[in-house]
Amino acid sequence: MIENMPADTTLWLPTTLKEAKLRNWAEFDVILFSGDAYVDHPAFGTAVIGRVIEDEGLRIGIVPQPNWRDDLRDFKKMGTPRLFFAITGGSMDSMVNHYTAAKRRRSNDAYTPDGMAGYRPDYAVTVYSTILKKLYPDTPIVIGGVEASLRRFTHYDYWSDKLKPSILWDSRADLLVYGMGETTIRTICKLAQKGVPFVNMNTLPQIASLVKAQEIPENKQIDDIWLHSHEECLKSKTKFGENFKHIETESNKILQKRLIQPIDNFAITVNPPEKQLSEKEMDSVWDLPYTRMPHPRYHKKPPIPAYEMIRHSINSHRGCFGGCSFCTISAHQGKQVVSRSPRNIMKEVKKITEMPDFKGHITDIGGPSANMYRMKGIDLEICNKCQRPSCIYPSICSNLNADHQPLIDLYQRAQKVKGVKKITVGSGIRYDMLYDKNQNLTSKGEKYARQIIRHHVSGRLKIAPEHTSLSVLQAMRKPGFELFRKFQQFFDVENKNAGLNQQLIPYFISSHPGCTWEDMAQLSIEAQKKHFFLEPVQDFTPTPMTLATVMFYTGINPYTNKPVFSAKTQQEKQLQRNFFFWHKPLERKQITAFLKKQKRNDILNQLDNRQNMKKKQDFKKRH
Repeated sequence: MIENMPADTTLWLPTTLKEAKLRNWAEFDVILFSGDAYVDHPAFGTAVIGRVIEDEGLRIGIVPQPNWRDDLRDFKKMGTPRLFFAITGGSMDSMVNHYTAAKRRRSNDAYTPDGMAGYRPDYAVTVYSTILKKLYPDTPIVIGGVEASLRRFTHYDYWSDKLKPSILWDSRADLLVYGMGETTIRTICKLAQKGVPFVNMNTLPQIASLVKAQEIPENKQIDDIWLHSHEECLKSKTKFGENFKHIETESNKILQKRLIQPIDNFAITVNPPEKQLSEKEMDSVWDLPYTRMPHPRYHKKPPIPAYEMIRHSINSHRGCFGGCSFCTISAHQGKQVVSRSPRNIMKEVKKITEMPDFKGHITDIGGPSANMYRMKGIDLEICNKCQRPSCIYPSICSNLNADHQPLIDLYQRAQKVKGVKKITVGSGIRYDMLYDKNQNLTSKGEKYARQIIRHHVSGRLKIAPEHTSLSVLQAMRKPGFELFRKFQQFFDVENKNAGLNQQLIPYFISSHPGCTWEDMAQLSIEAQKKHFFLEPVQDFTPTPMTLATVMFYTGINPYTNKPVFSAKTQQEKQLQRNFFFWHKPLERKQITAFLKKQKRNDILNQLDNRQNMKKKQDFKKRH
């Protein structure tokens, strides 16, 4: 149950007409529907966009997790907004939120009180938009957030196992704001107040819209990129892959071109993004008057798991230049890292220390990758021309300023704030950024790693080598496993020197495109050799707008046109997953039977040898 909550509900954005009347509002200018519970914290997109709209002087109401199964009263209770409806599926794609990689429905939802499932529909953005279009056909709808952003083009949908058209086609929303969207939503609000029709806003930066095909020539641009139509993609996996190459290449560039994809007698137009936020603009987003707490409507309800995870943590930056083929962060937040100022972050540290339930432990200061704070290109003119999907794979770009000192300074400064006893790192750490092209630990990398290991680990440090096979790692755009071995060795030595007993917990993925069961067997052997249990593991889940998903669906790497194997059946995927758990009797029995059937006693003997060696070592330790 949420405790120590202020009694004044006007500190939050209103979620009912009754709350609006406490502000002397008779109506709303904008009504925002969200698939998440409403947590007024800058880590939650609904709160950020709501506060940005409020900052424009507009009356904004939020309808969290509306009931779409009943008489639709949740969609009617706030009335008709003066300007437009806004919709987000929430902090996750609703299908990823709902289903496992085995396509089994999840029993929990971290963005709902008590983690209860069933409070949002499948394909939430489309469902919400369809309902609102029927109820209020004359009111414009703007969609955004992760689900809308990553489904803006024809995309492979793993859960229906087919290509789906742009979410604009199914939802019939008027505008789609992709990416983080604070600047774009401000512009929309300004133009809407001036009475500019939404049909005239489809030329704005960072906007995707559905237009009639004959209207394209009217605003044709010389450097437009025309993608294969949705219908062509349905007929040709190769053309779908070619589309992805254009989409990813443009999304990784600073100076992008407009992308156009025909569908039926219409076209999806996706305009280049806004300029990335400056540090000052980033600070202004975090300076908005968040309460940092769930709305009082949840006061007598169980905690919201996602909030409990981040309530005492701090987001220092956004974006990621890692370029992993299975990750959507750069496709949504951007490849360029945008950071907050140390002053602004210290202000948030102080706010956290003033929270009634704070006991001195800040659980994270980081971003998608913790150690990318304030990193960017040395010569931005080179960055403007760059098309690399990653600044650190296959090697660290010579133009990247990978200095960890600003982050070290930030940790040390935050540690001195009164009331702070411990700061730990909960975000992922890219250990490959600590080494030079010859795989030697750099002086700056060593200093950062030592700072983290000695002062900012809460017993266990989780990192993500993802796999042990070089061919699989190449498909992932990740460094070779030998680099993990080097970091593991440094971690062990540093722990010993500091008199600490901390664990390094590696994270792995099974069934990634390019991964065979033989690769998983070698991973299991390697894990036993290095004496770590495979605990944080995941079966690959194809999600829209990633290279890995394109390879999974097409069976081809679109950049090389070479075939790529993927485990597709649930039996194949389960077999690969079983290798994670060779130490468990049931999985070991199933793997043994499979290997004997394949006449691969060589692999079985290696697994058995490693298991027997571990038993002997455990016996020696006990005696």
